[in-house]
Amino acid sequence: MKLKVTGVEEGCPIPEKFAFGVFNAEHHMSFGPNRNPELSWEDAPEATRSFVVMMFDPDVPSVADDVNQEGKTVPADLPRVDFFHWLLVDVPANISLIPEGEDSDGVSPKGKPVGPGPIGVRGVNNYTQFLADNPDMAGTYAGYDGPCPPWNDEIIHHYHFEVHALDVDSLNLKGEFDGNAVRAAMAGHVLASARVTGTYTLNPDLR
Repeated sequence: MKLKVTGVEEGCPIPEKFAFGVFNAEHHMSFGPNRNPELSWEDAPEATRSFVVMMFDPDVPSVADDVNQEGKTVPADLPRVDFFHWLLVDVPANISLIPEGEDSDGVSPKGKPVGPGPIGVRGVNNYTQFLADNPDMAGTYAGYDGPCPPWNDEIIHHYHFEVHALDVDSLNLKGEFDGNAVRAAMAGHVLASARVTGTYTLNPDLR
C-alpha cells in the first residue's frame, strides 16, 4: 500500500494549518486552523473490506507535571507514550480519499461527536483526557484534532499518519472507543498498512 498525506512530506515539519496549536511569541501557543490533511491511498489488497485511519504522536510525556510550565522544561529523557490524534474505523473499502477539512475544520471547544462521521466511524482522541480539567474546553474529542505538543518540550514530536487495510467490514466498536481499543480490535485482521510521518514543535528553540 502507498499513502499520501497532501502537504506533509516524510520526516518534514507539518504545516500549521493542520495543527490544533500554533506558535505564539507572546503566549507560547494559540489555536490553529486544525484542518485534517487530505489523505489518499492506493494498492490496497483485493481482499480489503474496510480501512482504519489513525494518526498518533509517540513522543508525548508520560508525566505531565512540567508540561507548559513557565521556567521548566520537559526533559528529553522522560519516558514517552502514544497520544492518538485521529481515529476512523469502518471506512468503506471503496474509499481511498479523505479530503482536507472533511473531518475537522477548526478547533471545536468541548469536542466533536463520537460515532459515524463524514467518512467512517470516529473514535475518541486523547484531547479528551488532556483537556478534561479545562472548564472551557473539556468534552469528548472524536475524529481529528491536530498537533499541539508542549511548548517547553526538549524534543521535536513525530506524528504517524497510518492507513490499515482490514479483512473485515466492521470492527464492531461502539461508544467512546479509543486508540488502544482500535489496535486490539484490528489485531489479526490487517492485510496491509502504510505510514507517513511528519514532525511538529512549539518550542522556539527547536523551530
